[in-house]
Amino acid sequence: MALSDADVQKQIKHMIAFIEQEANEKAEEIDAKAEEEFNIEKGRLVQQQRVKIMEYYERKEKQVELQKKIQSSNLLNQARLRVLKCREDHIKGMLEVARQRLGHVTKDQAKYGKVLEGLIGQGLTQLLEPNVTIRCREQDLDLVRNAVNNCIPVYKASSGKDVKISVDTENYLSPDISGGVELLAQYGKIKVENTLDSRLDLISQQMLPELREILFGANPNRRFKD
Repeated sequence: MALSDADVQKQIKHMIAFIEQEANEKAEEIDAKAEEEFNIEKGRLVQQQRVKIMEYYERKEKQVELQKKIQSSNLLNQARLRVLKCREDHIKGMLEVARQRLGHVTKDQAKYGKVLEGLIGQGLTQLLEPNVTIRCREQDLDLVRNAVNNCIPVYKASSGKDVKISVDTENYLSPDISGGVELLAQYGKIKVENTLDSRLDLISQQMLPELREILFGANPNRRFKD
């Protein structure tokens, strides 16, 4: 039985409606899938950027902490150096006061004469030379000559050796030093420096660790005492 034109048109419309419905459903499915994939990709990118931002600020935070530690260490070192310099300046000041007080020793001629005898006698014992030249300050010349006369018999008695001592009257020691003498032998090749200043320097070097401990307390980082 042949279909009428109306029936054919009706079936065509039905088929078109079915195709449109299928197309709309497919389009909705595609849209939904695209939306889902978009949201997934957006979430991935957001998370990726969030991780990058967190890593960036973590690095920045570590850099800031490192800079703080470096700055703190530098400030601590600077403070320690200032403390050490203040301590050394204090010790130098004390030694300078001691050096100035050495000048008072020479004012008492009798006591200073005995000091000179001790310094000359010690120098002779160190040299053990038959010919010795002594240098002194010009203002000490008479005291030194007198001390030499007293020292010779004492030296001979203790060492069993003869000694000829001459006092240098052309090359005096500087008047700026506190006092004392220099002893020379073998044409100046051997010298014993027994000035009051040199004795103070020697004693201060030997006593420096003890002075630091007296003034500033024991150093907890020091392992050896000598």
